[in-house]
Amino acid sequence: MPPSLMNAIHAEHLSKTFRDFWRRPRVDAVRSISFDVPAGQIFGLLGPNGSGKSTTIKMILGLLFPTAGSIEVLGASPRSTAVKRRIGYLPEESYLYPHLTPLETLTFYARLFRLPPDTARTRIDQLLDMTGLSHARHRPVGGFSKGMARRIGLAQALLNDPDLVILDEPTAGLDPQGTRQVKDLILALVARGKTILLTSHLLADVEDVCHQVAILFNGRLLAQGTLDSLLTLKDKTTLTFPTPPDPVTLQRLLESVRAALGADPELDHPRQALEPYFLQIVRDAARRQSSDLSGAAPHPPLAPFLRQRDGGTDAAPAR
Repeated sequence: MPPSLMNAIHAEHLSKTFRDFWRRPRVDAVRSISFDVPAGQIFGLLGPNGSGKSTTIKMILGLLFPTAGSIEVLGASPRSTAVKRRIGYLPEESYLYPHLTPLETLTFYARLFRLPPDTARTRIDQLLDMTGLSHARHRPVGGFSKGMARRIGLAQALLNDPDLVILDEPTAGLDPQGTRQVKDLILALVARGKTILLTSHLLADVEDVCHQVAILFNGRLLAQGTLDSLLTLKDKTTLTFPTPPDPVTLQRLLESVRAALGADPELDHPRQALEPYFLQIVRDAARRQSSDLSGAAPHPPLAPFLRQRDGGTDAAPAR
């Protein structure tokens, strides 16, 4: 099977060199990297600042042309208008017109996608519900916090019901509850068959959702693969059991392990992660209290049009 049919993105020896006015090489931003983003999976593109992530994303979007190598997106050139119609993109910074409201902002983008008016209205209502901003639909976005502006950017990226969603730092500026909602949304989109490419400096978030990752440094690809293949420590085994009520029983267990392995086992009590604990505290408080919201709603639903599995698009044909 050709790579383009198995992968949403196929990059082979991809390079990008930025040149000065005299066409002399100035910066080798991406240096002969090859990777595949399997269709229907979540792929994390990782690396420190200046590693080449943004340049790679811009080549995937067709905003920059490779100096060398090749790249296919959804089985075609990233410069194809038909391909661009099937991509949703959330940039690292959400640049919004500050005088427009969320409703006006999404209406503007719906017109760029040439969505039929009825479809646009339905999707905008659902996306405002999903991002928890229905109550703020008539407030100018210039007065929004960074996290609320980020939610509008995410709604814009999903407005065309894309097959490939590219998210650059999707949880930047969000509170823990908003971060969890974005991660749940990403998992829901992939369950519907969409492909997600994301970048993030919050590696715990990447570990929560990604199937595979690639790590860049100085424009070069250092490592790539599934999280299990990269992170599993196969020379160690974790055994979890209830704490014995009698300290003597615990001591006997440790002595048996020490005798069998010839080494002292590590002993500690498991601890739940802070995120689920925080979310449970907030969830319980939300059930007990009801008041007018000044921020985002705590439990927004997934937009119904994103739940559908029948495929197809409501956008007008590209010209």
